[in-house]
Amino acid sequence: MARGELPDYPWDLMAPYRERAAAHPGGVVDLSIGSPVDPTPGLVREALASATDAHAYPQTTGTDELRTEIVRWFERRRGVTGLTTDHVLPTIGSKELVALLPFLLGLGEGDVVVHPRAAYPSYEMGAVLAGARAFASDDPAEWPAETRLVWLNSPGNPDGRVLTIDELRAARERALELGAVIVGDECYAELGWEGEWAETPAPSLLDPRVVGDSRRDTLVIYSLSKQSNMAGYRTAFVAGCRTVIGRLTTVRKHAGLMLPQPLQAAMIAALRDDAHVSAQKDRYRARRALLKPALQAAGFRIDHSEAGLYLWATEGRDAWESIGRLAELGTVAGPGHFYGVHFPEHVRLSLTATDERVDAAATRLRETAAS
Repeated sequence: MARGELPDYPWDLMAPYRERAAAHPGGVVDLSIGSPVDPTPGLVREALASATDAHAYPQTTGTDELRTEIVRWFERRRGVTGLTTDHVLPTIGSKELVALLPFLLGLGEGDVVVHPRAAYPSYEMGAVLAGARAFASDDPAEWPAETRLVWLNSPGNPDGRVLTIDELRAARERALELGAVIVGDECYAELGWEGEWAETPAPSLLDPRVVGDSRRDTLVIYSLSKQSNMAGYRTAFVAGCRTVIGRLTTVRKHAGLMLPQPLQAAMIAALRDDAHVSAQKDRYRARRALLKPALQAAGFRIDHSEAGLYLWATEGRDAWESIGRLAELGTVAGPGHFYGVHFPEHVRLSLTATDERVDAAATRLRETAAS
């Protein structure tokens, strides 16, 4: 299986802009990376501490208790019914699964991996690592006959777009027609801000209204990194088609991919408690309420961003020019160029900074707008 040539790591291009932002007298505000800054909930840390006697190897499938909790969580929080412990599998964070899934499914030369037009780069990198071809498209009618894996991302990173039940159903029907596995990356589902998503989680690809009574070749991945501030724990899971989950389990057993036992205990604690998720959402909502109008006052248009952890903004000029302007204000964002070739005039700003830093960024934007 041929491996494609890997590009340079794009974030290295940000070095001069970070230096410029760091020179601001009020200090830098880094809104470029979606890495949580708030504390991991105490109940999670306590569960981890109590599980440190982990003398035996963990199972690739995770404990029965963890898998049962994942099943219950899907029903309670995502409206997904009918799952059993054979339909779920814990993973070592979600990024490793995204990057490895084409390989784990046996894709290679001649196969196509479809991903959104505005996309987290790891979808494309997973195709490159397996020797397959990545294809960016949001229109199922465009997906080529060679498609073997389809990625959906709702709410989207970077654009915060939410796919409706009808859109999810149409994508799945096309994927099954092509004989492809379709996967919904839904790790921002709890973070909705506008319209119906303000109080209702974004719909799942595994919702019965989408899949009916068959989950064939359909998966969903989820992460606790954002909603539970557990990015450093690398705790995630995949659920859906029993046959595909079985294949992933077998390959992962051979590769020795298993989630450490103490982290499984931490996952169980996080999955059982909804209160800390609600509290974290309130923190992000407050930061968004400061940052969004300040960006608009400074001349940015916000596109989509109705859910998720980011604001997808444009001034109508090349993203690098906007990145330079923000750097002069001591703020670091991510250029749309990093998320595909289709959005060269957008920038992504994360809500993962402290209240004080987000307030500083908003104040600077308002001041430059006033002047």
